[in-house]
Amino acid sequence: MAATIITLEDLHSFKTELLYDISQLFNSGQQTKPASKWLKSKEVRQLLKISPGTLQNLRINGTLSCTRVGSIIYYAQEDIDNVLKANKG
Repeated sequence: MAATIITLEDLHSFKTELLYDISQLFNSGQQTKPASKWLKSKEVRQLLKISPGTLQNLRINGTLSCTRVGSIIYYAQEDIDNVLKANKG
């Protein structure tokens, strides 16, 4: 069986290729759909620049769906984006 000699230059080249491949994996992962992000009422009000009453009306009339965990109301970022796209003028 023949012995293979690995030089420091070979190791450096391997490291460079490995780091490049890993960065490509991370970059390709960012192009996919991001994980669902949940926002609290205060964050939604700040994002949409609306009052607590307006946000409550959006919930009541079904324009914006929500999830309640205990006393905290959460809104899916995707739902907010859909409402914005639907009302785009």
